[in-house]
Amino acid sequence: MSDYIHQARALAPELTALRRAFHRRPELGNREFETADRVEGCLRDMGIPTRRLLGTAVVGTLTGALPGPTAALRADMDALPLTEATGVDFASENPGVMHACGHDVHMAAALGAAKLLSARRDALAGSVVFLFQPDEEGRGGAQRMIDAGALEGVDAVFGAHVSPDLPAGHVGVRYGKFYAASDTFRIVVKGVSAHGAQRERGVDALGAAAALTVKLIGLAGALEGERGVLSVGTLRAGTAENALADRAELAGIIRTLGPAARARMRELFESAVPETVASWGASADWELRQSYPGVVNDDAMTALAERAARAALGDSAVHVIHEPTMTTEDFGYFLQQRPGSFYHIGAGCALPLHNTSFLPDDGAVVTGAAVHAAVIEAFLGRDRRA
Repeated sequence: MSDYIHQARALAPELTALRRAFHRRPELGNREFETADRVEGCLRDMGIPTRRLLGTAVVGTLTGALPGPTAALRADMDALPLTEATGVDFASENPGVMHACGHDVHMAAALGAAKLLSARRDALAGSVVFLFQPDEEGRGGAQRMIDAGALEGVDAVFGAHVSPDLPAGHVGVRYGKFYAASDTFRIVVKGVSAHGAQRERGVDALGAAAALTVKLIGLAGALEGERGVLSVGTLRAGTAENALADRAELAGIIRTLGPAARARMRELFESAVPETVASWGASADWELRQSYPGVVNDDAMTALAERAARAALGDSAVHVIHEPTMTTEDFGYFLQQRPGSFYHIGAGCALPLHNTSFLPDDGAVVTGAAVHAAVIEAFLGRDRRA
C-alpha cells in the first residue's frame, strides 16, 4: 500500500486552501451550485470525468488501468442555517449559513483522496466513484442519488464524518449499528375552547398535549435491550392566558438503533397518541414520517477499513468505537444497497457538531484524504482477508 499519509501531508497547503474555500462559501441543501461547480472543477483538473445528478450532486469516476471492482466514496456538501461565531479569517461570507457539521472537511478530504488515487491510476485494479451529495442536513439526498443511478456498477461504498470525540490525526471505526434511524412526527391535538374559570365546559387541548409530551418522552423506556430516544422539539398552543386552548401542535423526532427497535417504537407511538388524548376528552390527527434508516456497517468492510487505517496512520491513531451514536446520517441509505463502512475522522475540536463555533482542525482534511485513499486501495486490491 502506498504511503498515503506522507503524500497527503505534502498536499496539506492545497487541501487546507480548498477546505477554507468551501468554508467561506457555504450553501444550504439543494442550493449547492457554487460548491458543486468547485468540486466538479477540481475533479476535472485531476482528469476525472464527472456528471451531474439532481442539479447539484456531482459524480466523478476514476478508472484504473487494471480490471477490478468498483468502490464508491461519498462526501456531503450542504451547510446549516446558522450564523457563524468562529471569528476566523475564512469564516462564512454567506449570512446565516455555516459549515457547522464539517462538510467542508468531508469534501476537501474526498478530493484529496481523489488526487492521491488519480496519481496511482496506472496501478489501480478497478474504479472509484466519488459521490458528492447534496442535502444531507435536510430531507436527505442519498436516496435521491441512488434513485438517479449513482450506485450503478458500484460494489462497495465508504464514507466518513468528522468527530469532536477524537483528536486530529485519529480515526474511529465502528462495527455494526453506528447511527440511529429517525422518524419525525407532527401531532395536532383538538379540544374545545372555554373560559379558564369553567374548565368543565371545554376540552383542554394544551393540557392533553402536555400529558402526551410526557407520555411520548417515556416510550423509549419500554424498549427491551435496545436504545432509543424520543424528543418533542416544539409545542404550540393557546391565544389567551385565561382560556382553554382548542388546538395544540407538537412535533419531534424518534431515534432508534436497528429495525426491531424502530418498529417497536412506531407501534408504541401509534398507541400512545390516541389513548392519551382520549383520556382528556380530546382527539388528535398525526403524521409519523419515516426518515433516515440508520447507519449499520458491514463487518467485513469495517475490518478492511480498520486494517487500512492502521496501515496508513499506525495502531495508536485508530480506535474501535464501542458505543453507537443516537445522531442520524443518511449514509445509511447507501449501506442498504451496498456493503460498506462509515468511519470517524478526528476533528481536533471538542465543541459539538452544529455549534456556531464548531471548527475542525485543518489536519482533519489530511487525515481524511490519506485514510480514504488507503481504504479504497485496500478494497480494490481485494485486501479482505481476516
